[in-house]
Amino acid sequence: MLFDLESDGLRLIGQLARPERIGPRGVPGLVICHGFPTRSGHEDAGWSYYELAARVAEELGWMALAFTYRGCGDSEGDFSLGGWLRDVHTATGHLAGMDDVNGVWLAGFGTGGALAIVAAAEDPSIRGVAAVAPPADFDDWVAAPEGLLAHARAVGAVRDPDFPADPAAWADELKSISAHAAVSRLAERPLLLLHGGEDEVVPVFDARVLADEHGSADLRIISGAGHRLRFDPRAIAVFLGWIDRAGTSTTAA
Repeated sequence: MLFDLESDGLRLIGQLARPERIGPRGVPGLVICHGFPTRSGHEDAGWSYYELAARVAEELGWMALAFTYRGCGDSEGDFSLGGWLRDVHTATGHLAGMDDVNGVWLAGFGTGGALAIVAAAEDPSIRGVAAVAPPADFDDWVAAPEGLLAHARAVGAVRDPDFPADPAAWADELKSISAHAAVSRLAERPLLLLHGGEDEVVPVFDARVLADEHGSADLRIISGAGHRLRFDPRAIAVFLGWIDRAGTSTTAA
């Protein structure tokens, strides 16, 4: 079911997948955060994640919300890292406010994985996080903000030629948001770190650093896999299995 979210006055497009059965105690809820688009079009801007949300609802019986960040797909606005983080909070708040949801979890891919970790660190009500190929920090972007902005324009994530109004403040957000700095605040909550052993975009070392800082993360390395684990059946099987077990153990507790 497609629907709209409002974040900072911007219209975001999302899809809510509902399970066939919802008991009197409700069901767990999962917000799915996509990564940074690599090219224009919907494939990297959310649509495949809508399909993943449908699988989570159908196979696991969860309520699953996949949304498209500002500047991506049909959502309004322009990319900023701080804006995307606020979009995550908007989505989790929406799901948490539903009567049929008894707890919210976060899952993210690439940049979305890092933002899921940071958002959960800022919101102690989030039950746990599954982060797939997340960068430990955004130091590469910090080192070359002009290149990032040019890429964001090229893929359509920044559409307004006058954006950002304050380039320095836009760049400063890249320094202030870091999964590595945030992940220790999840030490008492479940964390899956799923990474490709041959990731050419985010080194597998980032996953090991995050796992060490968390202390009890479930670190899974997919042998021979690259960065786009959303399209790797082995990775998705691990992802769905972990989500299912984590939700079951929380319900039992």
